[in-house]
Amino acid sequence: MQPITIVGDHFVQNDAPMRILSGAMHYFRIMPQYWRDRLTKLKAMGLNTVETYVAWNLHEPRPGLFDFTDQLDLTCFLEIAAELGLNAIVRPGPYICSEWELGGLPAWLLRDPAMRLRCSYPPYIKAVDRFFDALLPRLAPLQASRGGPIVAMQVENEYGSYGDDKAYLRHLADGMRARDIDCLLFTSDGPTDSMLQGGALPNIFKVVNFDNHPTEAFAKLREYQPEGPLMCGEFWCGWFDHWGERHHTRPVGDVARDLDTMLAAGASVNFYMFHGGTNFGFMSGANHTATEYQPDVTSYDYDALLDEAGDPTPKYFVCRDVIAKYESVPPLPTLPPAPKCAYGTVTLTEHAPLLANLDRLARPAHRPAPVPMEMLGQNTGLILYRTTVHGPREQQPLVLQDVHDRAQVFVDGVYQGLIDRNTPAEARSLLLAFGPGAHQLDILVECMGRVNYGPQLHDRKGITEGVRLANQFLYDWTLFPLPLASLRRLHFDQNTSGPAFHRGFFDVAVPADTYLALPGWGRGLAWINGFNLGWYWEEKGPQHTLYIPAPKLRAGRNEVIVLELGKHDGIALTMAQHTFEIEFRDTPDLG
Repeated sequence: MQPITIVGDHFVQNDAPMRILSGAMHYFRIMPQYWRDRLTKLKAMGLNTVETYVAWNLHEPRPGLFDFTDQLDLTCFLEIAAELGLNAIVRPGPYICSEWELGGLPAWLLRDPAMRLRCSYPPYIKAVDRFFDALLPRLAPLQASRGGPIVAMQVENEYGSYGDDKAYLRHLADGMRARDIDCLLFTSDGPTDSMLQGGALPNIFKVVNFDNHPTEAFAKLREYQPEGPLMCGEFWCGWFDHWGERHHTRPVGDVARDLDTMLAAGASVNFYMFHGGTNFGFMSGANHTATEYQPDVTSYDYDALLDEAGDPTPKYFVCRDVIAKYESVPPLPTLPPAPKCAYGTVTLTEHAPLLANLDRLARPAHRPAPVPMEMLGQNTGLILYRTTVHGPREQQPLVLQDVHDRAQVFVDGVYQGLIDRNTPAEARSLLLAFGPGAHQLDILVECMGRVNYGPQLHDRKGITEGVRLANQFLYDWTLFPLPLASLRRLHFDQNTSGPAFHRGFFDVAVPADTYLALPGWGRGLAWINGFNLGWYWEEKGPQHTLYIPAPKLRAGRNEVIVLELGKHDGIALTMAQHTFEIEFRDTPDLG
């Protein structure tokens, strides 16, 4: 590869003007076994560049502990792109948004009570510098100036949507240069005055992000960058979903029209997303409006050009035809869909109540008052708060002053009710009465995904303020962090009381992609052979199946575990109510 430079209003590569035709796909949302397939399809559509974010929170799960292996082997991903003759754009953050847990920032940053994210706050800058020290030396040898695929790297991400700390942006740009990054640097923002003013830097190339009205968007960009190539850094050809909303799609005709307008104007474009993939595990992010917390679903299908399983959609072929009007495209190879298999119905016959397995899942901590999970060094999962209430107590409101995100309350192991962070503050309570003697009060809180965009980014999880009965605060708590990284110590029997893990086994002759459906279930998580597939929420939707990539199955016996947290306002399923059957289907249901 040769570097890309800017001459007048054109990108130049190999001594000739060129147009960047790029597609976004994130290595950390896709099985490594599928990287080559997805990149091959990207090139076959007529694109010459792949773009990816870098997920800091996955690469540094603990301060100073880095992981660049397996699904996080960014070097391998970029080397495959180079083998296929593709350029690469890398967006290292540190913040990426991307409907990803905390926008890619590590949750352990929030252990600092005074933390200020995405600015010049010294402890934050120190953490960013450590991350760049680990990441950028891996990327520098892969730059086009040294024969690699990387032709451009982004400084932060849509920063004008959040802040205006120019010293922070300059520190990032200068830090990239100081760490041997010599490729084209750029910023990307929405096409508004405030965003371009807040997120741009002098002498750093600027692109704009949008879904429609490209002529107007580029006109606004020209006010801030009179010369240079026009580029849409994120052309939103689809959209993402929140639980409880409809499944979002964008009409193929609208995408083709706006793409044609951009290419006719000589602009470059990056499809966001070309291939979305999946928010496996606890990695779905969330939005927060002025009044409502909105967690994202597990699928990141995004109504993209390739669907969640990597199969071309009608949008793929229509956009390829539009590109062919302006640029040469390679002959279209045969693109058969990935093999899918409906493995049928499986009954989960073994059960492990969560409350009875706390000692097998958690290392308890003792605190005078409840604290968020970050203060215990926990990044994601669930957390249970336990204290003793001495009766008798007449009926009084149990008040959770602030909870993130969804809390089930138990007294002596019996479910009492559910409190959600979207419940208005004045109603964030349950009426409880206690008889004589000591009573165990348990509060189980789910982390449903940290806010990834906007002013509510400091989204600590668990009980973030006090718990009280009427006006009396409760003290002396035992906390059980439940990151659920391993379920190997669970004790399974026939008891299905309360929130519980349910286990079954099924045989596979030849592993193929499949989709897990849970009709009649409520809300929870699912694991295949120890791999966390992510959240399901059958009652809310719109997503009703979880994608299982073939590499997570094995020929022969396979294990499936489902943690069911309850339905109908948190009430747990029991043997009398439910058969505990799940289905493996060969088609998805995203709503």
